[in-house]
Amino acid sequence: MLPVEPLTLLAFVPAGLALNLTPGADMMFCLGQGLKSGRRPAMAANFGIATGGMIHTLLAALGLGALVAAHPAAFEAIRWLGVGYLLWLAVAALRSSPFATEAQVTPTSTARAFWQGLMVNLLNPKVILFILAFLPQFVDPTRAILPQFLTLGVVFSLGGLVVNGAVGLFAGSIGQRVARSAGLSRWLSRISATIFGALALRLALMPRS
Repeated sequence: MLPVEPLTLLAFVPAGLALNLTPGADMMFCLGQGLKSGRRPAMAANFGIATGGMIHTLLAALGLGALVAAHPAAFEAIRWLGVGYLLWLAVAALRSSPFATEAQVTPTSTARAFWQGLMVNLLNPKVILFILAFLPQFVDPTRAILPQFLTLGVVFSLGGLVVNGAVGLFAGSIGQRVARSAGLSRWLSRISATIFGALALRLALMPRS
């Protein structure tokens, strides 16, 4: 027997896809990573974000997500760690810009991009609250909870992989074309730093509820 009823999945897929298509922190991070480093790091960041989403889903199913949501101090600690990490990425993007030389921007390795995407997702407490608010709407309380949560989390993450991956690949194609120019490379680094900085500001100012 499937963990989730087929009719429930038919209702969940379009709802999840609509949310995946809504521009958010994950999509913007893939955009910035693609512009800065190219298609492969953008896709690696995309997989890191999807992995983070599955970890959040597992924590929510086990009850840890609700525990964090119920304690403002834990929520704030995760939020400000996320702000600090995004600001660090913004500074790193600026430092990679060849302001005084004709060198090319050094791309982020795929492994590093994966971990950056994972950390950006894990350090966003809004993801915890979103999963706690969204996934239970499609969970049948008369059936095993954990398999349902994980199934829905996989489906939602797959939708995010497709949408964010398309954004990252598109941005990576642009970045690879213009990075041949030192002047345009500088602007790519500045744009990426601006995106990461804007995400940090958004997370810092975002209300808890």
